[in-house]
Amino acid sequence: MGIKKALLDRLPAREARYRSPSESWQTGSYMPRTPRVAVAAVVATVLVAATASAQRIWVGGGRFWRTAPKWATQPDFDGSFNYCRGFYTSNRREAGGSGWDTDYPGSDNNFSVRLAELTLMRVKLDADGQPDYVVVRLTDPLLFHCPMLFMEDVGTIQFNDAEVESLRAYLLKGGFLTVDDFWGTAAWDQWAFEIGRVLPPSQYPIVDIPNDHPIMHTLYDVKDIEQVSSIQFWMRNDGDVSERGADSAYPTHRGIADKKGRLMVVMTHNTDIPDTWEREGESLEYFQRFSPAGYAIGVNTVLYGITH
Repeated sequence: MGIKKALLDRLPAREARYRSPSESWQTGSYMPRTPRVAVAAVVATVLVAATASAQRIWVGGGRFWRTAPKWATQPDFDGSFNYCRGFYTSNRREAGGSGWDTDYPGSDNNFSVRLAELTLMRVKLDADGQPDYVVVRLTDPLLFHCPMLFMEDVGTIQFNDAEVESLRAYLLKGGFLTVDDFWGTAAWDQWAFEIGRVLPPSQYPIVDIPNDHPIMHTLYDVKDIEQVSSIQFWMRNDGDVSERGADSAYPTHRGIADKKGRLMVVMTHNTDIPDTWEREGESLEYFQRFSPAGYAIGVNTVLYGITH
């Protein structure tokens, strides 16, 4: 209970109700913050129920280590939430990354478990009662069944023309993409060029997301985007969190919106938020320092993505 208690203590939530992506989103006008004790009691009830279902948090190694992609199939989608990870080809390597499968599948599993615990979102489970996370090619028609798409280490990405067209169609038809864990100028420039092929910057410019944007307050009040490195870098460098030194001194939070102002793409650069999910069970110190804020950002982003 130590990890869950830390999450509760660090994440006082607003009152809201969220249903699965196939259902309507129900909430009244946001209420003032409820007392922390009351919130803890409500969320603790959810945690107890979720714990009874025996969903397992990945703690490194084991069956998740070097796992092959779990390709999406039609039966995976039933209207519940699936953590859909985008598959892509890298044309180079960045230190600390491994391309499309960076942090896979620990972050996919752990975030899905916590999303089910911390909201009323219905998360798709497999036959073993674990989250049914999937990997989807950008040209696969099943992409359009994904409520949102997650990608990491995107500073190494190289889209082909078919992927450009398919991803553009997905986003303009209401899809949502969040990318993370890419560091420094070279990675940013490569990603900006590639996403610019999908959404031309003359029509869909990349903009900074201000801290008062609704995505920062969908469920949790997040004051800013915290810089966090991988757990390995953090341990090797006495708590330093800038993986590229002066070239990644500050995290950025940027987005691309459609013509109506809906964010289609959200980018957190110079930070590794999914590692706060993947590695939560490996170090209590790392968890307490980074994971509560990391989950708050992740939950807010998902709830924004599926309700806008």
